[in-house]
Amino acid sequence: MLFEPPERIAARAELLTVLGQWCRAAAPLEACALLVGSRQGALWRIQRLWPCCNSWPQPHERCRRFAIDPREQLQAQRWARGLGLELLGAAHSHPTGAPQPSAMDLERTAAPALMLIWAEAGPRCWWLEDPPVAPRPLEWTMEP
Repeated sequence: MLFEPPERIAARAELLTVLGQWCRAAAPLEACALLVGSRQGALWRIQRLWPCCNSWPQPHERCRRFAIDPREQLQAQRWARGLGLELLGAAHSHPTGAPQPSAMDLERTAAPALMLIWAEAGPRCWWLEDPPVAPRPLEWTMEP
């Protein structure tokens, strides 16, 4: 691995407010976004969001599945680099579920990966290891 995996995630409260609004607006469908920021050792700081369209191929399943178009990922990566930042991971919502990775989330995510899941209970961050083991919850630090 070329980087130290995160132990803690930091984000401004307003960024999480925007993510929550994005996820609520998409309900009952799953919302998705890319997390842009910087790594400082084991502290990963989320500094920007790139909201994405849920491009899951079967529209009737978007209430419990999501996909991010690879072209959107490339655009977000270019934008992040222009800001001196990088893609840290992805966020998505569970409109009617808990903020923990589902079996489908684990199956479709290429590890290692940072995954933020938004649910009405609040957001939770997870680290997915390679080779696969149980997802590890990460601590949050809220910044002003």
